[in-house]
Amino acid sequence: MMPSSISLTPGKRVLFLTKDPDLVRRQLRGELDLRMEDVRVEDLLDDVNTDAMTPAWACFDYRPEDIARNAYAGITVDGERLFPEGSLMAGRFEVIVSGLRKGVGSSRETAVQAEKWSGIRIAIAASFAPIHARNNIAQGVLMGDHAMLRRLQAGEAIPLSEFAAGQDAITRLVIEHGGLFPFTKAYARGEVKLPAPDTGPRPMTLAEKILARHVVGASGPVFVKPGDAVCVRVDGGYSHEFTTAQVHYFLEQEYGPGYRLQDPRKFAVFEDHLIYADGVPRMARFSPKIQLLRDLQRAFQRHTGVLDYSAQDGVSPGICHSVARERIIEPGDFIQATDSHTCMGGSLNALAYGVGATEYAALALSGFTFVEVPESIRFELTGRLPEGCTAKDVMLYVLAHHARRQDTLDRVMEFGGPGLGSLSPDERATLANMATECSAKAGVVEADEAMLQWIAARRPGVDVDGLRARTVSPDAGASYAGGVHVIDLGAIRPMVATPGDPARGIPSDPTNGALIADLPPVPIDIAYGGSCTAGKEADLDLYAQVMAEADRAGRRVKDGVSFFIQFGSQAVEDYARRRGYLDVFERTGVRVIHPGCGACIGCGPGVSETPQQVTVSAINRNYQNRSGPGQLYLASPLTVAASAVEGRIVEYREGMFAGATATS
Repeated sequence: MMPSSISLTPGKRVLFLTKDPDLVRRQLRGELDLRMEDVRVEDLLDDVNTDAMTPAWACFDYRPEDIARNAYAGITVDGERLFPEGSLMAGRFEVIVSGLRKGVGSSRETAVQAEKWSGIRIAIAASFAPIHARNNIAQGVLMGDHAMLRRLQAGEAIPLSEFAAGQDAITRLVIEHGGLFPFTKAYARGEVKLPAPDTGPRPMTLAEKILARHVVGASGPVFVKPGDAVCVRVDGGYSHEFTTAQVHYFLEQEYGPGYRLQDPRKFAVFEDHLIYADGVPRMARFSPKIQLLRDLQRAFQRHTGVLDYSAQDGVSPGICHSVARERIIEPGDFIQATDSHTCMGGSLNALAYGVGATEYAALALSGFTFVEVPESIRFELTGRLPEGCTAKDVMLYVLAHHARRQDTLDRVMEFGGPGLGSLSPDERATLANMATECSAKAGVVEADEAMLQWIAARRPGVDVDGLRARTVSPDAGASYAGGVHVIDLGAIRPMVATPGDPARGIPSDPTNGALIADLPPVPIDIAYGGSCTAGKEADLDLYAQVMAEADRAGRRVKDGVSFFIQFGSQAVEDYARRRGYLDVFERTGVRVIHPGCGACIGCGPGVSETPQQVTVSAINRNYQNRSGPGQLYLASPLTVAASAVEGRIVEYREGMFAGATATS
């Protein structure tokens, strides 16, 4: 159990993550100790992302004590690590301080582990990204705000209850027990009694209705509201070779080598994230660790009997989110997995979001989990997208106009309205997928016949009527804490997000030719199409549309530009082959790659190799060093393909290559 009051430990230190890197260096070297009154909140780093805290290569270690040596290795200044190896651990820090939205980005719990095993027991920030916050709670790391730090540094002992303030009843119990595993063990021993849901009848949002259906032990109609603490059944989940080893390790550590899952038929493992890592020169030194992760995942699969989506002959069945959407998730499901883009499953009228390895291990073992019912924000879509615009442009617009001002923070993004039907099921998957870039809890999409037919077409024997009976709709009069926001799809313009943050989106200018407004000409070295976000069938249609037009005009990928297209799944690759797209890509100089995450996480072809290289990519996030050291712009599949042909970032317009001089 945690002590009833929290104070700073004599001899321990506080690390302020300031925007001035020299101040950080001086603190790490022990030359400077700051106090909260010395620092303005606006001087602290905002949006400290989990890729910066533990970049992909740092996660090749699965023991937390090894991961901690490379804490914050992803923050570089002039190509050099701001945090030398082991520096956070050696600095005797027990508190770490930042600004807004601490822990955005990937769901990797390693970010919390790197801090905790370096000695950090309190994280201070103006706000926390939802998955990262849950990972802190699961690991027993306390979270507070800047006012609390002033009190601590003044010598005050703060009651533990203040660190748990604002949390639901179950989360408060987890915090009091010092983390998720101590809490679940106490619960299993009968030492913890959970509060029964007592919310009366009320109109509910889509996410609230799904959770109400899953409350454990409930009889009769159940109603929930934001803030309610509930124990809910989990319909399924999955992990991948980046995370499974930790899940296996934690379960063995906590429950012994003979542990068993409650129902392994609901869960799966995927080999997708590191499938191409061995081919990246800068990853060569990590090959033994990568192979160990693969071996440990296969050991976990044999031990537990979960569904196996391992690579065969070096080829992955696909990215976990893509394959789960094609084969596993059904309307009304509640899905948990060890990846932030798990929310892509919400496009199938399900509630799905990522969790850390500790939380996943606990729920996979038991088949249930504990949640606080989240608030929701609704996006009512009207009209139709103009030619040349895609769902990616919609999400870059939402990021720039709503996520940046924190409308979406820790809320479920609900998508509906009369304009939704104008988007294909694949395009709706882009909406749900990129909810995590908005620091949202999840993205959920209303159901219709097009979605049901999409599922049935990919699962022989599945009954559409049975799927229809599982669908969930929001109630009339449901309350949305984040408001209801109408988005006229007809007003969306092609968007490009500038390097460093997906929320830095700027639209095209219809008066400025094919250039993006406020963006000077940007020559590119790499164009990348793929990932779970942009490797779906509809995305392949868009890449092929542009490249076929270029082919007819005698154009191809610009000399000096490398254009990669990576499929989201084997099913998508088969689709592209049947449609003749592979021939078009070959003629026009596009390099196609079997399914996998690849360059999206810096582990495959398409990764930049120098800071000077410029990439335009259809992936979901462009944080520093996410896909190599270069500058990465985010855009739609249409913009990516058109830019590959032009050799600079341009908006695609139908017929743009007609009559142009070939430049191949």
